[in-house]
Amino acid sequence: MLSIHVVCVGKLKEDYLKSAISEYTKRLSKYCNLDFIEIQDEKLPNKLNTALIDEIKQKECAKILSHLKKDSYVICLDLNGRELSSEDFSKKLDNIALNFNSSITFVIGGTLGLTDAVLRVANEKICFSKMTFPHQLIRVFLLEQLFRAFKISKNETYHW
Repeated sequence: MLSIHVVCVGKLKEDYLKSAISEYTKRLSKYCNLDFIEIQDEKLPNKLNTALIDEIKQKECAKILSHLKKDSYVICLDLNGRELSSEDFSKKLDNIALNFNSSITFVIGGTLGLTDAVLRVANEKICFSKMTFPHQLIRVFLLEQLFRAFKISKNETYHW
């Protein structure tokens, strides 16, 4: 069974997001082994400058890098990544599972995003939308798209 790891910055605080994550985690248990690695986010001061932004991103991304497994296919969620249809995302997951390995790690950065160091170690970068969303909400988007991808791959009915 495919193992999917989600390395993300920050802890979920909102009950509605926790509920959605819980529901999709339950649905996905039929298709994959799923786990979350939550990285402690750095506190953002009221006033940011370029040096502070770089420092905070470096700290968060150093923690991310320490949690990436060498044998896992790493996909960063990044605004400059490639946009895929749900069908193409499903094919991508199937291709990785067949041709690379049975472990995929998705990386979701914090409020300030990811450093070049993290983006360089990624096998791939994808973007769900050119619009900006809170990184906590992207977790729900990712799980929904994973669930949809598995349903597509198995030719199972899902809301189209």
